[in-house]
Amino acid sequence: MTFDLKKLLPHALVVAIFIALTLVFFYPVIEGKDLQQGDMTHAAGMRQEIEQFEKQTGELSQWTNAMFSGMPAYQIYKGGSPYNIYSVLFKAMRIGLPYNTIAILFCYLISFYVLLLTLRFNYWLAAVGAIAFCFASYNVIIIEAGHITKAYAIAFIPLVVAGVLKIFENKYIVGTVLLTIALGLEINSNHPQITYYLGLGLVFYFASQLYYAVKNKDVKNYFIKCALVVASGLIALLPNLTLLWTTYEYGKDSLRGASELIPKAGEKSSSGLDRDYAFGWSYGKAETGTLLIPNFMGGSSNSALDNESESYKVLQSNGVPNANEIVQRMPMYWGDQPFTSGPVYIGAIVCFLFVLALFLVKGQEKWWLVLATLFSIAISWGKNFPAFNDFLFDYFPMYNKFRAVSMALVVAGFTIPFLALLGLNQILSKTFTKEQIIKYVKYSLYIVGGFVLLFVLVPGMFFNFSSSSDEQLMQSGFPDWLVAAIRADRQALLRSDAIRSVVFILLSAGVIWAYVSDKLKQIPAIALLGALLVFDLIPVGKRFLTKDNFVSKRDVSIPYQMTAANEAILKDTDPNFRVFNVTVSPFNDASTSYFHKSIGGYHGAKMRRYQELWDAHISQNNMNVINMLNTKYFIVQGPDKQPMAQKNPNAMGNAWFVENIKWVNNADEELAALDSTFNPAKVVVIDVRFKDKLTTFKPIVVDSLTTDNIKLISYKPNHLQYKSTAKTDRLAVFSEIYYDKGWNVSIDGKEVDYARANYVLRTLLVPAGEHTIDFKFEPKSYKVGNQLAIVGSVLLVMLVGAAIFMQLKAKKK
Repeated sequence: MTFDLKKLLPHALVVAIFIALTLVFFYPVIEGKDLQQGDMTHAAGMRQEIEQFEKQTGELSQWTNAMFSGMPAYQIYKGGSPYNIYSVLFKAMRIGLPYNTIAILFCYLISFYVLLLTLRFNYWLAAVGAIAFCFASYNVIIIEAGHITKAYAIAFIPLVVAGVLKIFENKYIVGTVLLTIALGLEINSNHPQITYYLGLGLVFYFASQLYYAVKNKDVKNYFIKCALVVASGLIALLPNLTLLWTTYEYGKDSLRGASELIPKAGEKSSSGLDRDYAFGWSYGKAETGTLLIPNFMGGSSNSALDNESESYKVLQSNGVPNANEIVQRMPMYWGDQPFTSGPVYIGAIVCFLFVLALFLVKGQEKWWLVLATLFSIAISWGKNFPAFNDFLFDYFPMYNKFRAVSMALVVAGFTIPFLALLGLNQILSKTFTKEQIIKYVKYSLYIVGGFVLLFVLVPGMFFNFSSSSDEQLMQSGFPDWLVAAIRADRQALLRSDAIRSVVFILLSAGVIWAYVSDKLKQIPAIALLGALLVFDLIPVGKRFLTKDNFVSKRDVSIPYQMTAANEAILKDTDPNFRVFNVTVSPFNDASTSYFHKSIGGYHGAKMRRYQELWDAHISQNNMNVINMLNTKYFIVQGPDKQPMAQKNPNAMGNAWFVENIKWVNNADEELAALDSTFNPAKVVVIDVRFKDKLTTFKPIVVDSLTTDNIKLISYKPNHLQYKSTAKTDRLAVFSEIYYDKGWNVSIDGKEVDYARANYVLRTLLVPAGEHTIDFKFEPKSYKVGNQLAIVGSVLLVMLVGAAIFMQLKAKKK
């Protein structure tokens, strides 16, 4: 097989341009700095215990005790299979570029570029399309926030669509291989919510294809193509099955699963997240204007203003010192979300081209993209469109497993530039006459340009630029005159960006007019549009990812500084206890987990029972519950306003024997029984469903001189070993989180049953005498998932090999 180097050279040049663009965008990385990303900092705290355990022992634990008193670590650190071939392909696709910055942009670019090439686009136009997709503001903002898995999941959306399109184009071999690889990479990115929204978007494509198959009496071939898509999906799933299976299994016990508590009056039981939590980040209906005008709703929650702003002027006129510093972090955002790092700006040019494409692109190519766009926007509105989203939340499969529905706009972030480029390709291919194109350009200018022009001329006609948070600003000390100035600045930001969008729309329309009027050749026209897109999109992205976000690599490598409180606690010779840090928001804190075993933590999928225990007791300072979690230290604010360690002498320890059981009938009774009268040292609260595991238990009255004891003698995150000594059979309670989908227990090497106690802990009947008790975390889902990952990886290699063989054979013929 020979390669035509002349055909490869243009693509090599495009790839070089892509790399250059990413390097320029992230130029501080080249200078030796690194991006300080909030979620990456949290991740460092979350994974510290198991990462250090792996470094010290070479063993990988799938459980951590550093957060929420213990939880599965599948979603924290190396939860997938080491035999997943897609991890290798993923690494290869990044071509050695930095994982959490430059490589993301490169994957955005190359993925969309490949999609357009599969549709036989001119490679320069495909490169321009890749730029249009890559530098939309949301794609950049999530990198700054450290949402890396989300970014990669977005990056592989175009590749997945390319594979589907090739199959339905009757390119079965190429399409199946491409889709299998793309889907595998998409799933391997490990952001199920993005993959779910991608699936919803593709539903419209399959529906449109079915419509035309029925219309053309070609249903049989339609289902053959669908079968190939399903086959591709299965082969893509297998190497990724370890993480998918373990996540699915744990999901039932996490906040994504159903609660066992009886719903309160007026509440509807849910098998997933609470409705208010799921819809917490809902895009406003009016906020959708940010797709076209970046500062439509003020930008970010903490925006920098200049010395020409009204806020600066009134601060100066009222004699407020440090006005320059104050206006660097102003509450400009006035949309419906609690706060935001920035808007979803797809681009004025891209939106203009999208509307233009509505006139140029016909039939099935257009309508599935339009419907998918509208559907994703409707989902993003969340609580602001209850008639639609409440129905989806209550009845649509898996919809209630995800939060931050504004994320659904990633579908529009793909479909809008995709349709825009399909329309642009129609123009450059001269499918339409000059007169037709100019007519459609005028229509699009009237629609898009006219809409934007309204906010240049009369922005105050539609909004008063007030926010629901303005009242809180005044309560926190903002005077009325400053709030009024902030509202004036919000209006000024909208008008300024509206002018900006009008200019880019007119310039792009001018390039199209020049091309169809033969005043510009094709390549210069493409180059000009590419340059306009760069100047439109990249500066907006740079508003939210500036050079100030970059710090030295050393600062990133040490995410949390040790305090005197941390240092004091670490001097304890027995490190197997928990810490309650009350100087931070405990359920939004990974810093404590970085140094200690914390009863708090930071994770979006904590155990539902633990969250319920927190709401009912821990947050109410119920010391009986805090003690049973073996909370030996508190971190509190000292006299000097600095964190200090405070020892808790009543912590129950790692394990203890109790005298009696209080049986309860359901979860509500179990949670309620852990009240201020509950004595964890003597009584354990157990649901009656576990009675069959404790049939031989007999209450006892403990002699004050008894030598019965149980203690932890060996600690690993995934293996806890205890030594027990007792004159009679005793019931032991362990200050460890109950999770029966992996934790197995044995006494002297013989596996036995254990039960749940005190709503979240473990309990076990221990026979009289001296015994060794081992709790080991050995999830079958992880073991079997790894075996199936090997099978899936082999199948992918065989599929690619067979495809190459068939292509060579066909070429030889």
